[in-house]
Amino acid sequence: MNDAPGDSRSARDPYPAYAAMRSECPVQAVASGASGRVSYLVTGYAEARQALGDERLSKDTAAFFAGRDTERRLHPAVAHTMLASDPPRHTRLRKLVTGAFASGAVAGIRPFITRLTDELLDRWPVGGTVDLVAGLAVPLPVMVICELLGMPEADRPKVRHWSAELFAAGRPDRGDAASHAVAAYMTGLIASKRLRPGDSLLDRLIAARDGEDRLDEEELVSLAVLLLVAGHETTTHFLGNAALALLRHPAATERLRADPDALPHALDELLRFDAPVSTSTFRFTTETLTLGETEIPAGVPVLVALGAANRDPERFPAPDRLDLDREATGHLSFGHGIHRCVGAPLAKAEAEIALRAVLVRFPDIRLAVSADRLAWRQTRLVRGLDALPVRL
Repeated sequence: MNDAPGDSRSARDPYPAYAAMRSECPVQAVASGASGRVSYLVTGYAEARQALGDERLSKDTAAFFAGRDTERRLHPAVAHTMLASDPPRHTRLRKLVTGAFASGAVAGIRPFITRLTDELLDRWPVGGTVDLVAGLAVPLPVMVICELLGMPEADRPKVRHWSAELFAAGRPDRGDAASHAVAAYMTGLIASKRLRPGDSLLDRLIAARDGEDRLDEEELVSLAVLLLVAGHETTTHFLGNAALALLRHPAATERLRADPDALPHALDELLRFDAPVSTSTFRFTTETLTLGETEIPAGVPVLVALGAANRDPERFPAPDRLDLDREATGHLSFGHGIHRCVGAPLAKAEAEIALRAVLVRFPDIRLAVSADRLAWRQTRLVRGLDALPVRL
């Protein structure tokens, strides 16, 4: 049994450790956390894809933790989102949300994303140094999702703070407090939109129907919180990781600068190369099952290492090489199956617009520090940089 990768070295570059584990066995028991509780870590591509689509792996966290002692005090709207549910509840909620997203939300907001990107880059000091994470990767996605949800501009800084607190590494008390604050805020925002309806995504969710079915108040608050948090935290790391990969591969950068229209295709390889979600959200076995060649008992968590699966040489030859000619659409960075990220088109639109603008406007952009000095966030779920200093 191994310890799951989680120290500072693996935060900087987890892929050698993942490769070693995969070569030993692509599905193996690991001791996770101080409790030493056993989980199973999946590092192989075929096994990860199987796990993500296997209905015997449940995402119902409420069922798993029922009756277990826990010090966490997350608000139910945060703890029991659509992402933490199984069919038929998940099927119903997903259908209503997908309908709202399909109303031209992404296409309609592209001009706003472009305008906001330009405004952020206008603040960058030409010839100087700037933190690409703080100056673009963090503010852009949070402003976009706040705009989509119809949040007043004055409220956006505190919403951004709450979301950051939810992911504060090693501080569950702060995350719990933030969950109650953001749920209370969303409850009030939904109430105000019922009185004064608009045309935002949140307004469409309030009005969403499937025959006689519609979202109740608790479901609305939960979905709003999920869209807010999932709608920008992962996109922030997508942008940061992709920018770093390009900065470390000058030939790829020059190629995209010469042909920016190649960016949409390149995004899949950038997502594969360094996934912003390192490990998928919580799953557990509802019965004994075999994953790959490993038998997993019932009632244990299964951690699907998306970043590891994307570097499996059985699926992607020479996986540690960034190859913009690679057909990488099979990557698992957005998940797979019924829980595949509903916001994937929005995330790719933001990344395409932002990276294109940076490459075109700053032809001499380069890292301001050596890559081994960059600090990475210490969380198992997401993989992203604390900061990315670049010289313009």
